[in-house]
Amino acid sequence: MNWINNVVRPKISGLLSTAKREVPDNLWVKCPESGQMVFYKDLEANQFVVPGSNYHMRMSSQQRMEHLFDDGQYRTVAVPSVQQDPLKFRDGRKYADRLKDAKAATKLEDAILVGEGQLDGLPVVAAAQDFRFMAGSLGMAAGEAIITGMLRAVELKTPFILFAASGGARMQEGILSLMQMPRTTIAVQRLRDAHLPYIVVLTDPTTGGVTASYAMLGDIHIAEPGALICFAGPRVIQQTIREQLPDGFQRAEYLLSHGMIDMVVHRHQLRETLSRVCRLLMSGVQATTSKDARKMNGKPYVNGSQVDSSVVETAARQTGGVIEPEVVPNSQRFDPGKGDKPKRDDASSSGTSKDAPRSA
Repeated sequence: MNWINNVVRPKISGLLSTAKREVPDNLWVKCPESGQMVFYKDLEANQFVVPGSNYHMRMSSQQRMEHLFDDGQYRTVAVPSVQQDPLKFRDGRKYADRLKDAKAATKLEDAILVGEGQLDGLPVVAAAQDFRFMAGSLGMAAGEAIITGMLRAVELKTPFILFAASGGARMQEGILSLMQMPRTTIAVQRLRDAHLPYIVVLTDPTTGGVTASYAMLGDIHIAEPGALICFAGPRVIQQTIREQLPDGFQRAEYLLSHGMIDMVVHRHQLRETLSRVCRLLMSGVQATTSKDARKMNGKPYVNGSQVDSSVVETAARQTGGVIEPEVVPNSQRFDPGKGDKPKRDDASSSGTSKDAPRSA
């Protein structure tokens, strides 16, 4: 009887049942670039990089933190609470309802998660923006999170790493969201006054007011391959100037070749690169601390003693995941000699010196 009840009857019920099996929505993921279908578990094991096309998919803030810190262990930094809907904003829906849905979907209080932990044994404080939370937009809560993370780094005397991913300022908070731009800029200055490294990792996409403020104020700017980094998007610019934009405009590789960022690093080598850069810059901080008794002429270097830029590039390129910048042709370079030359006065053109004695 047990065999009939435990084996036969369940098989018969399964054959006769017409109910469909529940399949997760994200079981297979389609690559936006090549259209390749990738099994979600394989994509997750590959740090959300599509194996065939090498396309870097977006990551949540929790996944960023787990891939950054040792053994995926970190402590969440508490962020002060702010007023949720100060303007009582409403468009198609209430802003309060949008916040409620975003919190339920992401399990986050706002678009930025701040954590502290160890990076190859070195204590660091990091913040990651989550594009799933209202496009990672910058509001009062997000600004408060950035400021809290930077002040926490100053308190612990550690580097501060930011993973930027945002669509810009949050329109539902109006001028209050724009006020976070100068507030976060002042917090960056606090890091500089403390001679602590501020490293920004620009991911896809980083746009709007975030690019115009703290995302472009780092000591080192690292970008992931193919990331869109801009203030206004390429479509808006093309419609405004009515000209065809070059291929790859405002992408990470284009910005690297034009000197806007320091390096483009593959996600598989990102953690090792961040560890090398943090240790290099923190060695300068320690050297400055040990030489406080020495008098200095003028302001000291931001990150302690001066470090040659070639040393930073050599340390980063040892990982093998750094993309070299493309050579910009001379036709695209600015040449001040092509413009009109300033006219000289008659005295200089005639060869008469200003210091020559006047004739009686």
